Amino acid sequence: GVLCAAAVAGLGLTDGRPRLIAAAVGVLAVSLALGAALRRGPLTAATRTTSTWTCWLLGYALLGDGLLRTAVSGGPDGLPDGSPDGAWPVTLAPVLALTLSYAPAAGCAHLFAAGARRKLSSSRGLTDFSASVRPLLLGAFALYLGALAALLTLTGAVLGEPADWSQGLSLGALLLLARLLGVHGHTHAGPFVLTATAAAEAAALATVFAGRLPGCGLLSAPVEALVAACGPAGVPTAACGIGALTLLVHACRRLTRASAHASTERTR
Repeated sequence: GVLCAAAVAGLGLTDGRPRLIAAAVGVLAVSLALGAALRRGPLTAATRTTSTWTCWLLGYALLGDGLLRTAVSGGPDGLPDGSPDGAWPVTLAPVLALTLSYAPAAGCAHLFAAGARRKLSSSRGLTDFSASVRPLLLGAFALYLGALAALLTLTGAVLGEPADWSQGLSLGALLLLARLLGVHGHTHAGPFVLTATAAAEAAALATVFAGRLPGCGLLSAPVEALVAACGPAGVPTAACGIGALTLLVHACRRLTRASAHASTERTR
């Protein structure tokens, strides 16, 4: 979060070629820090395959909406220059809010794990344990979404960008649930859903460009209709929202079992 804030400040204080250099350095620094945090931080999971897709989804939040908007109108006419008003606009507020939300995510994950361990020692049966842990899971999830909504509002106000709660909250929910499942030993659903979500976003962009080929206009019609109805943010909101809902249902089944909390040691 600190590195991302520094990168955003660098973009605001530079112009021209120095801005491009600041953008490249900022993206590299944030990507390396994110990978390190996911490998060694409090949200470390037994699998390390989600960091690539996490970086992709954050990258789409940064560049995808601008590319989709310009692609639908016939662009882009140039590469992104790190500004929200260029030929390829960049959206900074959601990415900054999501990187800053790592601390609340870690805190919510700790509260959920600690509460579940207490319930494990006091419950009188598996059914009783599941019934008592489910509100803890939903409460931690809601607490994180509240913190993320506040950060989206704050970063949007500071940067002068609209706070797109739908896209930011759906992406944050997806990433948190994928990490929670991985932390507690369920290492398959998270990577699968993240991969499917990233593929859906990539396919949406690809169909818009493919629709420019002779006789292929129908390929881009669904995405163009969604953009016309909901704006460019409709694509990632739909993809991440469906993924987050899928993981939430899965988490309510898997993370409320005693086996997910039987040991404080992570499975490696």
